Amino acid sequence: MSDLYRSAISARIAKLPSLPPSDEDDEQDEATNIIGLLPTGMGPPALRTPNAAFSPISASEFFTEAIQVSVPSANLDIRVYHTPPKLASGTLMVCHHGAGYSGLTFACFAKEVSDMTKGELGILSLDARRHGKTTSTAPDEDLSIDVLTADLLGLLRTLYPDPASAPTFLLLGHSMGGSVVVRTCPMLLELKYKVAGVAVLDVVEGSAVEALPHMHSLLNSRPDGFDSLEEAVEWHVNTNLIRNPNSARVSIPAVFVPSSSDSSLVPAYQWRTPLRSTASYWSSWFTGLSNKFLAAKAARILILAGTDRLDKELMIGQMQGKFQMEVLANVGHMLHEDDPTRLAEILVEFWKRNDRVIIGVKNIKKVGEN
Repeated sequence: MSDLYRSAISARIAKLPSLPPSDEDDEQDEATNIIGLLPTGMGPPALRTPNAAFSPISASEFFTEAIQVSVPSANLDIRVYHTPPKLASGTLMVCHHGAGYSGLTFACFAKEVSDMTKGELGILSLDARRHGKTTSTAPDEDLSIDVLTADLLGLLRTLYPDPASAPTFLLLGHSMGGSVVVRTCPMLLELKYKVAGVAVLDVVEGSAVEALPHMHSLLNSRPDGFDSLEEAVEWHVNTNLIRNPNSARVSIPAVFVPSSSDSSLVPAYQWRTPLRSTASYWSSWFTGLSNKFLAAKAARILILAGTDRLDKELMIGQMQGKFQMEVLANVGHMLHEDDPTRLAEILVEFWKRNDRVIIGVKNIKKVGEN
């Protein structure tokens, strides 16, 4: 990493100690994302001895550093998990999680990308407001799409104030996060940042909007909390919400916080971001997504779990060849956790194919060139 890149980062962020193997480090609020189906008929978990096979795993082996970035425009200290690209002029994949999750939902995927590209493609995964270890210096209840988009834009402008020396961005968002990155893309381009592509994971506007009326009944089916973090991880694996136990052990503990109640009737760990509290924002997250995705002036890819049907706009766009679409087999809504290797293969190939096709930029070097 060049001195220029190091100075640009160190001037704006305070690096934290290396990530300890503690509960708090595994940051991902696994609240079922707006279009992720929840199992039904699940009562509260039974009190029992925690299963060590589902104990938390430290995030330290998946990212180079964990940092807090002060973003005054948003009144936030945003937690970021970061592995920089080998070259300052390289490409940085910016990952935004879905509702209720955190940046650690991309932990296993980030390690796969780094290994496959030998460090050429960097990774930056953030915790949105009211999620993970991001904290606020002012009221932060508003999770409307405009606020979330402004937060991401503010973060990138804080880290990379000079578009000319900033890395090329490859924007990746899961579910709600897909809406955020799609809306952030034109704002970055208007400010003269380089954007190689936009990747959206498992969200289609039509399906998401149709699912909204059913979300409260779906949320009724999950426990209010758990008596240990191991129980929380095990429940997510056993119900197939996350099919990769190792990923769940990294990401799930952070979706919970210790209960503030001394009552034995209240679970020891409760959800960090209660999804019902975000209900007033659900519609804003997904309305207009298809049109904005198709209008993005960068390479576009939509990756789905299973055979979720496209809405009319996306179907027409696909027939016109406006975006690449991939469907992963044997995964659920958390496809990036269920099969991080396959997803990394798809997106690394997408990056290699589009690294020279960047709006407003000519003579971009091939991957691996000096």
